[in-house]
Amino acid sequence: MQATQSTLAPTDGEIVAERRTLWRWHFYAGLFVMPLLIVLAITGTLYCFQPQIEPMLYRDRMVVADTHAPRLSTDALLAKAVAAEPRDAVPTLAQIEAGRTRSAEFVFRLASGESESVYVNPYDGAVLGKLSVEHRLMKQIRNLHRGLMLGKPGELLMELAGCWTLVMIGTGVALWWPWSAGSRRTGGVWTPRLSLAGRAWWRDLHAVGGVWLAIGALFFVLSGLPWSGSWGKQFKALATSASLGYPKGAWGEAHVHSTAPGNAPHDAHAMHGMAMKMDDLPLHQTPWAVGATAMPESAGATDNATAGSRLSLDDVIALAAKSGVVDDYGIALPSSRTGVYTVSYFPADPRDERTLHIDQYSGRVLSDISYRTYGTVARAISYGTSLHMGRYFGVANQIVCSVISLGLAALSVTGFVMWLKRRPSRTLGAPSRPAKRPPMRAWRGALALVGVVFPLMGLTMLAVWCLDRVAFGRRTGIGARA
Repeated sequence: MQATQSTLAPTDGEIVAERRTLWRWHFYAGLFVMPLLIVLAITGTLYCFQPQIEPMLYRDRMVVADTHAPRLSTDALLAKAVAAEPRDAVPTLAQIEAGRTRSAEFVFRLASGESESVYVNPYDGAVLGKLSVEHRLMKQIRNLHRGLMLGKPGELLMELAGCWTLVMIGTGVALWWPWSAGSRRTGGVWTPRLSLAGRAWWRDLHAVGGVWLAIGALFFVLSGLPWSGSWGKQFKALATSASLGYPKGAWGEAHVHSTAPGNAPHDAHAMHGMAMKMDDLPLHQTPWAVGATAMPESAGATDNATAGSRLSLDDVIALAAKSGVVDDYGIALPSSRTGVYTVSYFPADPRDERTLHIDQYSGRVLSDISYRTYGTVARAISYGTSLHMGRYFGVANQIVCSVISLGLAALSVTGFVMWLKRRPSRTLGAPSRPAKRPPMRAWRGALALVGVVFPLMGLTMLAVWCLDRVAFGRRTGIGARA
């Protein structure tokens, strides 16, 4: 029996070969991910504190003194904002804030195609100022976080960075794992050995810090990928169509169209042919579960449908309040005479998420989408999003997210320092490949699974493997310096 066990147990040479193979993959993943991870960490931390940062930056527009006077009606405030804009500016969004010290915000689409927020004092109707939606600081930070402000190519690059972070986490934990049988030491495993010097000190700091941050990093990646520009959109569409995201049956009544006076509604199934989705609306935030759902439209308006027959904003606010939506939500205004009012509530607790489509003429609630109508996948992603953005349990959540994010940036720095200290002059300094390739079936299977789930990642893994064979393919013995 002992002989059989010794035959099955890996030899010291095989262990070294496996570690060196893992190290090579960790090196390539880190080489690509490190600079992008620093960008993700810094922008993510800043965006996490958006609720505190924006009122400080734009205090003159967003914050007002509470005069204890009655607030003007929302329609009167919108009229003040419309008067301050060019004649060709189109109101697209009303942001509803119940706080007594917050101004009223209305978003307009300009003739140039850009959008602009207008802030109005809710007590006296004074226009406090304007702010470009596209160029405000937090919008820029969000664009950096999602795609380096490079459009689609940047989104794909950041998506790849997230996927390669999975490889970096997996290989990092495997390299950290105490490979010696019965090893019980804590120094260099759970705590860094600060008595070391040089590269060894940096290695302990990197390895121990990495394993403490591994779970948080894994959560960040898995909760962020559903929002990515390529894989995330495809996954959302798949989840929606398979009723894993927003179930089709949750629309409720067959009639889901805004009916202008004098018109009969289309068949309910007509909405599925419409190109406009919830994600296309000018909302500041849209719940993930409803982003890929089609927007309802009416059969069409007639000349009898005058502007005066449209429901007022104050009526829409009253309808939202009856449904339990009272503060910090957006109302997307109808973009045509056949459109609908869309109330989007994206609170810190995902269980309170709500989306209402309201007939702009009759005030009928055509669709009421809540968390309880979500599919299993969408519920999990909603929780993940709230935690990822530092919203779920307040300031403590923001602090935890910041510690993880900045810790990952620090790991990138320590990894870079280790590389500089080890790298020979004028070479890439990739860890040498062992002379005999170890089987590592579980590892190869895991990589194949990641490549199948994330096809773009699979293509880049294949490219890295080919490049490694062609450009950096020198084999060395397993006893080479680690």
